[in-house]
Amino acid sequence: MGLLDSVIGALGQGGGGQADLLKAVVGMLAQGGQGGQGGGLADLVSRLQQGGLGDVVGSWVGTGQNLPVSPDQLGGALGDDFLAQLTQHTGASGGDLLGQLSQMLPQVVDQLTPNGQLPQAGGLDVGAVLGQLLRR
Repeated sequence: MGLLDSVIGALGQGGGGQADLLKAVVGMLAQGGQGGQGGGLADLVSRLQQGGLGDVVGSWVGTGQNLPVSPDQLGGALGDDFLAQLTQHTGASGGDLLGQLSQMLPQVVDQLTPNGQLPQAGGLDVGAVLGQLLRR
């Protein structure tokens, strides 16, 4: 994952916790719906919808304005298993993790769904999306 690491490093502006979190999130989303914890973008969207954030995540996927999400809302919707996996990958504490994730996730999901819909299975080009994020 050399290219992925370098792009994430640049996005995280020198590494650290935010870059580690971005790397963990994008890695999970790139799994393409293989099921289990962090099983792809469709799984994440479904988890958030089931957690009562359907309108919020719908705004991230859609082409309009992204609605904000609070760390508490996000924590309740994602569940302990998902957060434990991210904590393990990043070393961030729960509150810090949710605070960063509530700022990052709307932008990442928005960039992964540029046409206002989820990509087809196998159609998620993480490298291209990270390139778009880097150019911003």
